[in-house]
Amino acid sequence: MKKIAVIGATGMLGKPVTQQLIDDGFDITILARNTTKAKEAFPTGQVLEADVLDPISLLKSLEGQEAVYISLSPNRNARKSDRMPEREGILNIIDAAKHLGIKRIALLSSLVQNYQGMNGFNWWIFAMKLEAVVAIKKSGIPYSIFYPSTFMESIPRDIIRGNKIMLISGSVAPMWFIAASDYAKQVSKAFSIAGNNNQEYPIQGLEAFDWEQAASIIAKNYKKPLRVMRAPSGMLKFLGNFIQPINYAYHICEALNKYPEKFESEKTWKELGMPSIQLADFIKSL
Repeated sequence: MKKIAVIGATGMLGKPVTQQLIDDGFDITILARNTTKAKEAFPTGQVLEADVLDPISLLKSLEGQEAVYISLSPNRNARKSDRMPEREGILNIIDAAKHLGIKRIALLSSLVQNYQGMNGFNWWIFAMKLEAVVAIKKSGIPYSIFYPSTFMESIPRDIIRGNKIMLISGSVAPMWFIAASDYAKQVSKAFSIAGNNNQEYPIQGLEAFDWEQAASIIAKNYKKPLRVMRAPSGMLKFLGNFIQPINYAYHICEALNKYPEKFESEKTWKELGMPSIQLADFIKSL
């Protein structure tokens, strides 16, 4: 299986996976709404215009492909009533894949989504992600589903703000931080060994830290001095009633702070290889 269409190739997590697949010799076609951005990210790559919320564009752009890799994330301003790439979009991808005889659907999912239903936690974003997994499993198409822990790349994007490390109070559960470049190698390996088998892989890094422990490592290894700022989760929850991005931030932080993640990647490491990047080394590279 060599011909893979990638949806979400220009995102924080899609870009390293796409580049790894290209480097490893897969015949990659990038499907994007913004083809200019995609061509800037991958100047020598094949880019086709497509929108997962437009079934006709998917049928045209997926023709001739053997597999599709999906790397989508919700807009932080999105509301449950909106048409969502991870809901309607994935159903459209499945329909197009069935029509065209696509041989494999691969999905970037999540580990922390399993916090849904714990401690009374109920968030439509996690419900949507879980439903996407169910839909792909029911499609009848062989699948590869990856369930990553917290990506190190979220730290410079979401946690480091100027000279501050921004935390939400209440972090009690460790996360097995994973670097996107390590994940990309595991995805590529999964495609190379897939055959006709269904695949499910937890994706976890070498070390587990809660956010307080991670903040200490960040502060110690970052290129300039940082100080930790903590916001009460209750304040975030209240403000989230009025401001949608804060509502998103409250829910994802609440889940990351409390999801009782356990190490479960023995099979992943055996079949796809061990990660190599530690959190301290990642922070030093920023």
